[in-house]
Amino acid sequence: MVSRMADLTDALVHVMPAMLDRPYVLFGHSMGAAVGHELCVSLMQKNMRLPERLVVSAREAPQHNQAGDLHRAPEPLFCERLIELGNTPAELLQSEEWRKLMLPVIRNDYQLIETYVPTPLHRTLPIPLSAFAGDKDNELTVEQAADWSSLTSKSFLLRIFDGDHFYLCKHRAAVIAEAI
Repeated sequence: MVSRMADLTDALVHVMPAMLDRPYVLFGHSMGAAVGHELCVSLMQKNMRLPERLVVSAREAPQHNQAGDLHRAPEPLFCERLIELGNTPAELLQSEEWRKLMLPVIRNDYQLIETYVPTPLHRTLPIPLSAFAGDKDNELTVEQAADWSSLTSKSFLLRIFDGDHFYLCKHRAAVIAEAI
């Protein structure tokens, strides 16, 4: 488990050269959007091949980044929050075996994103950027998603889908079509 964004992006940059011999698109949902953005920043700083497009989903632009401490919450509150966010069946959280196996991993991810401080950009990314969001996502406003536009010097696409934070489950085919 990796609980710091810099450690995660350093590890990813280390393995990227084997994949940079062909065009690619980076897609990141929620925390993955921040990871994708930070990976692009690292690749750009190291003069490595950038993706053909960065697609960020269900995540506010870095200038709206918010710290948090849910990763420190007592287990009942942590589980309640996972249910509220959606896509985690309550039945799973009732399983002590599942909680022992998965909650440390999920808490680690929350620690990573809740303690994340975006890398200051000294120039915009020279690649197209798309931001996707669900119109009923209580974690993100359309304005916060639209502000990703300030991070690219190329084209920007904002696509709003019907749905909540996990809109992409229902709109898988459309998300894939728009991303590539």
